[in-house]
Amino acid sequence: MRWSGASSLSRRSLSISSASPRASSSTPSPTLPLRGARRGFEKHRFEPPSDQPDAAGWDGRGRIGNGSLPLAERAAALLKRRKETVAVAESSSAGLISAALLAVPGASAYFIGGGVHYTRKSLLSLSGTGEAMFAGVRGATEPWALLIARTQRDRCSATWGVGESGAAGPTGNRYGDSPGHTCLAVTGPQERSRTLETGSSDRYANMLAFAAAGLQLLVEVLEDQG
Repeated sequence: MRWSGASSLSRRSLSISSASPRASSSTPSPTLPLRGARRGFEKHRFEPPSDQPDAAGWDGRGRIGNGSLPLAERAAALLKRRKETVAVAESSSAGLISAALLAVPGASAYFIGGGVHYTRKSLLSLSGTGEAMFAGVRGATEPWALLIARTQRDRCSATWGVGESGAAGPTGNRYGDSPGHTCLAVTGPQERSRTLETGSSDRYANMLAFAAAGLQLLVEVLEDQG
């Protein structure tokens, strides 16, 4: 895994787990009825959360993996202490940055809103945006990540904005970036951007790694602000 930017990330927080899936318990799991299920499929097996990571790196703490929840907790504490707010614009991380921030109790004190802007059409649906805003800036670059972070921050009137745009995999994007490539940005009282290359084509694992990287960058910027 490679990354570039103003400061390095924790390899531990971005590790992509290769552990075997969690073994099923010998105790039968409870079942929950599903309304409208076809005959023969009336029951849905419910597996209680475990505190052991599964193959995708998800742990039992809010089901947020790859170290995202501890990073979100650090960001939340800093934001709440300073009475600041954040808005998030994501693409390849598919809402996982927002999910981690919202998993922390009391998130309404600092989380204003966010969006998964997987296409340019989605961005153009935001009020006050137009094609001219994005002219000459391509997706999955640091300038693009900064642009969408600023746009989301401004539309939400938040103190900080977080942006992410990349290629989760299993193939690269239309710009020629390899799977596992993403660009991340934080904007607000100060701005910083970073490029991450995981070297993996595992789409879901990359999504988790992208989210952790975005949260790590947010924490670093907040801590630098004092």
